[in-house]
Amino acid sequence: MNQSMIDIHMQVMWNRLISVVEEQAQTLIRTAFSTSVREAGDLSAGVFDLEGRMLAQAVTGTPGHVNAMAESVAHFIRDIGPDNIFEGDVYITNDPWKGTGHLHDITVVTPSFHHRKLVGYFASTAHVVDVGGRGFGPDAREVYEEGIFIPIMKFFERGELNRTLIHIVRNNVRENDKVVGDFYALAACNETGQRRLVDMLTEFNLPDLSTIGGFILKHSREATLERLRNLPHGSWNHSLDLDGYDEPVHLAAKLSIGPEGIVVDFDGTSGMSKFGINVPLVYAKAYACYGIKCVVAPEIPNNAASLAPFDVVAPEGCILNAKRPAPVAVRHVLGHFVPDLVLGALHPALPGQVPAEGASALWNLHMSVRPVSDQIGGKGAEILMFNSGGSGARATLDGLNATAFPSGVHTMPIEATENVGPVIIWRKELREGSGGGGAQRGGLGQMIEIEAAEGFSFRFSAMFDRLGHPARGRDGGLNGATGAVALDDGTVLKGKGLQFVPEGRRLVLSLPGGGGYGDPANRPTDAIEHDLKHGYITGEQAEAYGRSRTKGGKA
Repeated sequence: MNQSMIDIHMQVMWNRLISVVEEQAQTLIRTAFSTSVREAGDLSAGVFDLEGRMLAQAVTGTPGHVNAMAESVAHFIRDIGPDNIFEGDVYITNDPWKGTGHLHDITVVTPSFHHRKLVGYFASTAHVVDVGGRGFGPDAREVYEEGIFIPIMKFFERGELNRTLIHIVRNNVRENDKVVGDFYALAACNETGQRRLVDMLTEFNLPDLSTIGGFILKHSREATLERLRNLPHGSWNHSLDLDGYDEPVHLAAKLSIGPEGIVVDFDGTSGMSKFGINVPLVYAKAYACYGIKCVVAPEIPNNAASLAPFDVVAPEGCILNAKRPAPVAVRHVLGHFVPDLVLGALHPALPGQVPAEGASALWNLHMSVRPVSDQIGGKGAEILMFNSGGSGARATLDGLNATAFPSGVHTMPIEATENVGPVIIWRKELREGSGGGGAQRGGLGQMIEIEAAEGFSFRFSAMFDRLGHPARGRDGGLNGATGAVALDDGTVLKGKGLQFVPEGRRLVLSLPGGGGYGDPANRPTDAIEHDLKHGYITGEQAEAYGRSRTKGGKA
């Protein structure tokens, strides 16, 4: 067989391996108990070699989970110990610094055997609805308050369940059936991956993953380095100011491009917060690499080798490199702004290729719904909703409306949310006029109104940003609209922290829009008319476009 035929054969096996991990992820979606996994795809799945290097990841999943999990498997191997790994084992953790950044993410790793020989590992991560403690929110002052902390340990050993672990978990979380059910779902999805891998190895007559793994890592690294050599080399700086919890947060990055790699340095970033908005470096690195890769090498498959040329450093104790026991429950809020941060630094090097800033951080809403009286029938519930603002406009395209960039999670249907507990979603629609103006318009945010069912009230943990710092436009584009949180009687609420919505009142969320791209005077007339007709912009905004065109001599 000549080299070209060998390469084709290898590419077929590579594609097959990606289908293996995608089926792994779909098993998790089908069996998960948490709506955030079933409906929003807040998960990751992947296959790893004997050294814990990620060979392939499922298309379904979030960059924060996938890229952080890419580092976590090596921690599992070290902590369990090579001599303590057996067929039938399943390992588990939610360690924020060895997993994916906070306690609500459960990572499960399963060693993969073929003909009784260890050939690799399958790993998966999912966000569970509750881990005890204060509940999902930013109010804790230490990680110990945020919920149960499961160090890397065995969930199953040689096929035998760790009943002590399950007993402890059941007695430390509010939604114990759902949480424990998700543990089993994670183990089941890894088992699906294992079975499909054995089928693949048997079909291609391979003893292990070394041959295909070596091909994947070699070609992925070479392809990524080729891209880097063709980029402008040098260093560029950028910064972002965000709401924070009790005071604004400053994020800073220096991005340095060379022929052998890209280094992002977060020196100059604010120190750690007293509240749970801190970010472990593994999560900040996950989103920094994702942001860069979206522009520099989007079509190169994501694995250990294609990620290797990207390095991220940060001063110890800054808010993007938080150290234990810092509270980190809502690390996603600042973490989701890291792509905007690094892409802002990349823009001068690659003009016309980097989008404007977007809403970025998910507007996650965790509700604890309870009866107002013991006389009322029915029980309360813990309900988690994922909501998205608008993404930033691109050089040639408008921003996407109500789209979760960079997390990539799906919008959760209101029917799925209402099915979980006694809440009513009265309104969920695009927010008129929230996208920043420009030659390309920023994506729109949403308007959402939520009320507890009759006889119930709810507390909610706000985890929102861009109430005071809008998504900035690029190259003359205008800023997107800031967000707002209020009750339907006009009472203004905070963007972060635990708050109360009494029976009969509605929570009103106005999600931020994305920034525009390019001079608004260059917006085509037919695009303005289309936006006005469909309620994307207001009449006042349409008139402003007209004035900008006149001012620019383009009437």
